[in-house]
Amino acid sequence: MDNGLVQVTLSNPDGIVTGIRYNDIDNLLEGLNDESNRGYWDVVWNSPDGGKTGVFEVIKGTDFKVIKETDDQVEISFSRPWDPSLQGKLVPLNIDKRFILLRGCSGFYSYAIYEHVGSPEWPAFSIGETRIAFKLRKDKFHYMAVADNRQRFMPLPDDRMPARCQRLAFAEAVLLSNPVEPELRGEVDDKYQYSCDNKDNKVHGWISMDPPVGFWQITPSDEFRSGGPVKQNLTSHVGPTTLAMFLSSHYAGDDLTPNFAQGEAWRKVFGPVFIYVNSVMPGEDPVALWDDAKIQMQHEVQSWPYSFPASEDFPSADQRGNVSGRLLNYQFWAKSDDNGYFSINNIRVGNYNLYAWVPGFIGDYLYETPISITPGCNIDVDEIVYQPPRDGPTLWEIGIPDRTAAEFFVPESNPKFINKLFVNHPDRFRQYGLWDRYSELYPTDDLVYVAGESNYSKDWFFAQVPRRKEDGSYQGTTWQIRFKLDSVNQGGTYKLRIAIASATLAEVQVVIDNGILQVTLAVPDGIVTGITYNGIDNLLEVRNNETNRGYWDVVWNSTGTKGKFERLKCTTYKVILETDDQIELSFSRTWDVSLQGKLIPLNIDKRFIMLKGSSGFYSYAIYEHLEGWPGFNLHETRIAFKL
Repeated sequence: MDNGLVQVTLSNPDGIVTGIRYNDIDNLLEGLNDESNRGYWDVVWNSPDGGKTGVFEVIKGTDFKVIKETDDQVEISFSRPWDPSLQGKLVPLNIDKRFILLRGCSGFYSYAIYEHVGSPEWPAFSIGETRIAFKLRKDKFHYMAVADNRQRFMPLPDDRMPARCQRLAFAEAVLLSNPVEPELRGEVDDKYQYSCDNKDNKVHGWISMDPPVGFWQITPSDEFRSGGPVKQNLTSHVGPTTLAMFLSSHYAGDDLTPNFAQGEAWRKVFGPVFIYVNSVMPGEDPVALWDDAKIQMQHEVQSWPYSFPASEDFPSADQRGNVSGRLLNYQFWAKSDDNGYFSINNIRVGNYNLYAWVPGFIGDYLYETPISITPGCNIDVDEIVYQPPRDGPTLWEIGIPDRTAAEFFVPESNPKFINKLFVNHPDRFRQYGLWDRYSELYPTDDLVYVAGESNYSKDWFFAQVPRRKEDGSYQGTTWQIRFKLDSVNQGGTYKLRIAIASATLAEVQVVIDNGILQVTLAVPDGIVTGITYNGIDNLLEVRNNETNRGYWDVVWNSTGTKGKFERLKCTTYKVILETDDQIELSFSRTWDVSLQGKLIPLNIDKRFIMLKGSSGFYSYAIYEHLEGWPGFNLHETRIAFKL
């Protein structure tokens, strides 16, 4: 594809970008790489039931087609159909990758349509990640920009080779010991340090100083991303590499991994995103290319939804709708103005819930009525007021519930492991190894916070992390909050609310204790993770994963499918009864049709009871199958404890 400004070369029929010619540079991409490792779409996928996990696949087409060719535009397609003969080899999706070049445009667009057909021969699977990646010339692109205050000259990929660096706690982080550029010696390089919230992740890329050329990835809309405004994703990093992230489990885990049942119909458009290239005259400041890229980003945002994609799966502006209103005093994903007015424009047709969250208050606002978007609609929800949860006077509060941990204590980094970009930087929490600073501050005893005396900006570590022991292993930590009540309402209810900015490999637990026995359960799963009795800290096998200690399970199948083993994990936790003599807890899960084929079609309510003076505890469960729900066979259900 060539418009006189930029020339893009793609392999046929794979649809891999092998070359980008611009401004007398024959190829902006790394010609030393194999052609399949320069500019490509990829996916990481998993198959359930003990199948393949974490399969990385560069998406290669098998059919090439010119979709549109006029004096003003060319759009080409590289598609790949899936059939059962490919099961276990390729992700079970029909994929159509598109590339667009416009007249007079200094760059090109790309989008893709993914489809899982609603037919029994299409297997279940999940998508851990999908993206576009570009590998640029290492002899040209040395300066990277992610934000106004996050840009710098970067190490070379050679600096990450064993002879020039020391690997740190994980493969992505290295300490530069003998870099090509001596001034980088002693710094840490880690691609996760350049991650960005979705709401801010609209433009990033690289600059070549000679000749002065910029390469930028611009994402004009978030409609195809998952996770909301404060979900973080990767951007650009040493390679030089630039990514357009569409789906990922980074910073969120499997909760944001789309799972698809056998025969579940699904179709989605990812993109278009814009690959923008720019230049300045020799002698001008090359860093000015960043400012130009930001201006181009604003132009792309204002042009959304684009009018030129040829696929019917990408609706134009007149096929979309709009919602506006006034959320008093607060902000919405479509950020409100100073008076609270907001407008969410160019929404795809469908049924939606409207959520809002309020910096400084726990909880989500949910508009009471689902909103149906039709082509050309303009829906005004008028003034809506969020009443945050409140059951009585607040006795104490630690921090600010705003979905960040910025207000808490972030220690200085170990001088042996620094990235100079983040010294005295508002994002200094991104420095490598801060988790080990906790062990230095609290070498033997864990953090104790005294309400009314401690200061959360100095005394509350920004993340609850394990303690590093002398042998290099880690142990869990237990923090304490101490507070004094001048008087206690014996018949009243005291409620603890917790707002967690993010978590990984972690869970909230609730402990019930009658002075004889202590039982610990995961919230909201309702898995028994610990039983303390008679001086033994845990009667259950602590070497097992916490989900494999004490649990309810079922074996079931729907007609025509093999039996499935399922540990019953719940989504809602509630205290049913709490008196001096008894406590009863509920862990429940409600089924709906979106879960068909994934979870047994039952509403489930697991209960746990502890009585005063009892050397044990009770458990029972209520299973419910409603009229109109799919049929299934229940082969086995039980409670299992691994001692």
